[in-house]
Amino acid sequence: MSGQRGSGHYDTLETRDPVTRERDQFVQLRRQLAHAIAESPALAERLAGIDPEAIDSRAALARLPVLRKGDLAALQKARPPFGGLDARTAGGVRRIFASPGPIYEPEGPGPDHWRFARPLFAAGFRPGELVHNCFAYHFTPAGSMLETGAHALGCAVFPGGTGQTEQQVAVIASLKPAGYVGTPSFLRIILERADELGVALPSLTKALVSAEPFPPSLRDALAVRGIDGYQAYATADVGVIAYETAAREGLVVDEGVLVEIVTPGTGDPVAPGEVGEVVVTPLANAVYPLIRFGTGDLSAELPGPSPCGRTNLRIRGWLGRADQATKVKGMFVHPGQVAAIVGRHPEVRRARLVVDNPGGGDRMILHVEASGMAPALAEAIVESIREVTKLRGEVTFRTGDELPNDGKLIDDLRKLE
Repeated sequence: MSGQRGSGHYDTLETRDPVTRERDQFVQLRRQLAHAIAESPALAERLAGIDPEAIDSRAALARLPVLRKGDLAALQKARPPFGGLDARTAGGVRRIFASPGPIYEPEGPGPDHWRFARPLFAAGFRPGELVHNCFAYHFTPAGSMLETGAHALGCAVFPGGTGQTEQQVAVIASLKPAGYVGTPSFLRIILERADELGVALPSLTKALVSAEPFPPSLRDALAVRGIDGYQAYATADVGVIAYETAAREGLVVDEGVLVEIVTPGTGDPVAPGEVGEVVVTPLANAVYPLIRFGTGDLSAELPGPSPCGRTNLRIRGWLGRADQATKVKGMFVHPGQVAAIVGRHPEVRRARLVVDNPGGGDRMILHVEASGMAPALAEAIVESIREVTKLRGEVTFRTGDELPNDGKLIDDLRKLE
């Protein structure tokens, strides 16, 4: 695609007609599926019997199994180092990183394996500038993720890494980088230390931050200093998922992935605007072709295109964790079980299982919003709770839209008592 960088967009992919994008991405998806089935032993097993050419819509994609992050450590222990999820003839791995678990992540040989050039451009970075990179270069991939993206954009990089705050201040004052990449909290620490030392850092005018929440209060504090801060949402497994733009209205999904929002614990897409788990399928990762990767993060779709002109799906950003499993009377209860209970009763619009322990004994109450409140429906739901969870539970009906749209299917109140 020809560049649009003079117009404020990284390339023409960002401003495609949504129908064209969906068509093009599903062509890429079918190619990626065929590659995964042919080259990845574990994915060939998971996708046995799937015809890649039949996956031509989001409804068809939703029928494929979700691979959740929580499964990776067990898979990798059984089939080191990557659980058999890596492609056998993808042209080699350039680096291997480790995240807590341990979970190992391969970096492929391409120039921007993690696809960070696009969010860097959206944050204002331009070719020829120097980027001060304060993500860690040790064990975890964040430092390399940003460095390779900056190089792909045409930027030079100072590998600052983490810690050594006074040295960071001295280097920034000396080299005068155009911007910072790293966690927002470490940028704040550097700036506060510079104030204590009486050192001005006027060259810093932009920042791309990730790996932590980026509250509006900190964004505004940076703006007072003349630094425009933007955030990117990424994981070590799939790279960039979405990124902030000058519109400041949610995060725009990266052009290199398909994103779905599903009911936690299931693979079922939620209604537009509902909070659910972020499921990601990279479209061109030959080395590690993960299909329907469940991040364990919660988010929600925002309606319409971004005012910045980018036309891809927007999400609200990170809204918490989807893994809400809890133990009741010695047995685990999972969000997928709550979803299964709801699925048995079409009258139920939304539900939340509340666990507490009045008097010291565990109690489960399923709060439901339903089109009716008949005693027969309550009895049927109670029976479903027993059949699905093997535990006794109660039902209480909620009127209107009392249950919050926050993606939470299980609310364990015992830790608060």
